[in-house]
Amino acid sequence: MSDSEMYDLAVIGSGPGGYHSAIRAAQYGAKVALIEKDKLGGTCLNWGCIPAKALYASAELIQKLRETGADHGIISDFKVDFAKAVERKNKVVKELTDGIATLENRWKNDVFIGHGKILSGNAEEGFAVSIEGKDKEIIKAKRVIIATGSTPVMIRSFNIDHDRILTSDDILDPDFKNVPKRLLIIGAGVAGCEFANIFAIFGSKVIMLEYLPSPIATEEPMIVKELQKKFKDLEIEIHVSQNVLSIDKTGSGVKVTTYSADFQRDQIDSAEKSYFEADYCLISIGRAKESGELGLENFGIESMRGAIKVDHKTLETSEKGIYAIGDVTGGIMLAHVARHEGNVAVANALASLGAFPIKKRYTDYTVVPATIFTSPNIGSVGIRRKQAKDMGYDVLFGRFPYEALGKAKCIGEERGFILILADKKTNMIIGASCIGAEAPELISEIALAMRHGLTVHQVAETIHSHPTLSEMVLEGMEDVFGMAIHKKSRPIGLND
Repeated sequence: MSDSEMYDLAVIGSGPGGYHSAIRAAQYGAKVALIEKDKLGGTCLNWGCIPAKALYASAELIQKLRETGADHGIISDFKVDFAKAVERKNKVVKELTDGIATLENRWKNDVFIGHGKILSGNAEEGFAVSIEGKDKEIIKAKRVIIATGSTPVMIRSFNIDHDRILTSDDILDPDFKNVPKRLLIIGAGVAGCEFANIFAIFGSKVIMLEYLPSPIATEEPMIVKELQKKFKDLEIEIHVSQNVLSIDKTGSGVKVTTYSADFQRDQIDSAEKSYFEADYCLISIGRAKESGELGLENFGIESMRGAIKVDHKTLETSEKGIYAIGDVTGGIMLAHVARHEGNVAVANALASLGAFPIKKRYTDYTVVPATIFTSPNIGSVGIRRKQAKDMGYDVLFGRFPYEALGKAKCIGEERGFILILADKKTNMIIGASCIGAEAPELISEIALAMRHGLTVHQVAETIHSHPTLSEMVLEGMEDVFGMAIHKKSRPIGLND
């Protein structure tokens, strides 16, 4: 095959990391093949981030009307139709996936539907990649990026049947239009809490079972406590320190048997059991890397529990010319991290060819914001208070409540607060957490400040528009030094 017939880059997987990589490479003039085994957009756009957030938006609007509608003069009763919300969700997904197809076409990228597998080759001669599925052929590419993502963890003893015992893929399926009367959720991490929030608002009695001593255990304890208050209002039950022994279908639902996570496996027989019943059970205990049948063995590329080993700076595997990004590497499993890694892998792949206007670059994970779409929202970046103290920081912190902000009162969003962490020696921002309206958007400003080394003073001295929720950031920064205007004063410098 001549160089003119060979692709400069083949990308396997079209989730946020994959489709982004394909377009980025084309922007630099590369000839690109994008291979997707199922639907363009991957899990994120079809069975993950996007459909979940579309349903969340519907649930949030419903809850807002229930809580504050009368205050705004909306006095009529209204009915909730989950099937309509699902139809809207499906429309959003279709518009975005169609948009990706349009973008790939605009950049003249060739899209193949089928399972991609790297058969043979090397960085000098190019790689042969087979495509099995709707499109059946073999293409050749000078460089390859693997961006195959992850799938819901499947535990055999949980008897997942995709009928009553479900994964996130099932509950976000375009045809799932049921609101369970009772819904059991195994796992109270980010996804579990988001689904609990959605279905509780739509009318389900939600019961959550969590192995760890706390839901969303990676967040600040005070943030978790605030979320638990709201979940209590929604009558969501959370049972922590629960180890699932079995999940079984009953005549018209499911039954889950648990025992205390304090017991070891050899003590199961003597452990006291708890029993929970519901119409449906959602398994939300994490995601498994999708690295099977990619041809890794043809090149001796190692993986550990499914995670492809890469150079974490360049994202190149042990085989020169083959890169891997996103969830499949087992790193930070977030869509926006996959997109960043796509930029890095594309730069390094094309730079190694020497024919494109791009230089080699490295990953940078120093500032990675995270979000949780519950009611209220949660956003965080950097480290937590306990981490900071364990790392030896002399920590300053500022905390500012939504209820003290004019814009928050105007829009009826007075629950929650923002927390800022700073290093006392340097006044550098080392972390922030927020729970409340538009928390993820507020955290983005702080992430930008941290990324560029701004101090608490520099952010606080930046003029913020009024009245806006962004003033939460301003006053939170001011409170680090006891200087927040709209908060009960404290002696300047008092910070524990």
